[in-house]
Amino acid sequence: MKSRGTINAGAGCFAAFIFTALMTTSATADISVRFDEGAPKDRFTFENVGSCPIGASELVLDISGSKAGLIFDTTGAGAGVEVYQPLEIVSGAQSLAAITSVRDGDSEITLSIADLQPGAKIAFTIDVDDTAGGREITVSGSEIEGALVTFSKKGRSATAALSSGATALVKTGAC
Repeated sequence: MKSRGTINAGAGCFAAFIFTALMTTSATADISVRFDEGAPKDRFTFENVGSCPIGASELVLDISGSKAGLIFDTTGAGAGVEVYQPLEIVSGAQSLAAITSVRDGDSEITLSIADLQPGAKIAFTIDVDDTAGGREITVSGSEIEGALVTFSKKGRSATAALSSGATALVKTGAC
């Protein structure tokens, strides 16, 4: 009997510890960013990997600081080379309030988010070209390294740089 009571007391303490740990962990709405090189279209995916919805806010993708001086190639007559592709939302259009227009040679896109639920994604395709003299029509992960994604909401902002693996995690903070 005595050992049984000790086990129950230990289990009760453990349950209280877990409950306290869960209650003190703040919920987040972090955003995972991934770039996928493709032919003829490159793809950017933004996913709410947190546990709370993201309401009215902005995501700015700025590829100008990338190692290869990347640009968006949206027309056949502009700054890009060979193949071009305009911006096309392929997933999550219902989560957007607006998106800036992208001209050939631009290096920044702003996505105005209306509502992005946990696990939901926004993805678009576009052509990205290298201006640093490499293989201009193909962008490797290391060439996009240094591109920035900034999340802004109610006067707060958080920024993350894409890695050589063509990914980033924007830590938005507590919900």
